[in-house]
Amino acid sequence: MKDLKHARPTKLLWVDLEMTGLDSSKDLILEIAAEITDFDFTPLASYEAHIAQDEATVRARMAANPWWAEYPANRDDFLTKLATGKPSGQVEQELMALVKEQFGDEPAILAGNSVHADRSFIETHWPELFKLLHYRMLDVTAWKVVMYGKYGHEFRKKETHRAFDDIHESIAELKYYLSLRK
Repeated sequence: MKDLKHARPTKLLWVDLEMTGLDSSKDLILEIAAEITDFDFTPLASYEAHIAQDEATVRARMAANPWWAEYPANRDDFLTKLATGKPSGQVEQELMALVKEQFGDEPAILAGNSVHADRSFIETHWPELFKLLHYRMLDVTAWKVVMYGKYGHEFRKKETHRAFDDIHESIAELKYYLSLRK
């Protein structure tokens, strides 16, 4: 068995999910973006998909979450893409193929902002993909807390709340914090 604690990672699996809410036992995944980078943050591979979901269920979950009222353009866009989305099982299989191709036997370290929420959804909705993840994560939010709380450094994001945009902002944010150490 590999020593995961001391194995040096070579890549990161940046993931952002857009969901109907934050409760992985009730809410649904609407969109996923994934980008694999090295530790210089050079993109090596990427994936993006909308998930086919039952419209009535999505509308009910959105109605239960006041966040959607603040982002009506996002809500409407997601609702129009439900019919053309891929089945959730197909998305899981495609993501697993990508992770296996890019990481081989190396467990994928999940990276992103508040990535614990994405990880919870992956565990609930895509359990086979979850098995390919390292137990450690790179959560840019932890950097945000330290850099702002201790040093007053704040990275302002555009807050588009679209999966690929959010990944690229997370990478830019981490690069910003790392540049401050020079």
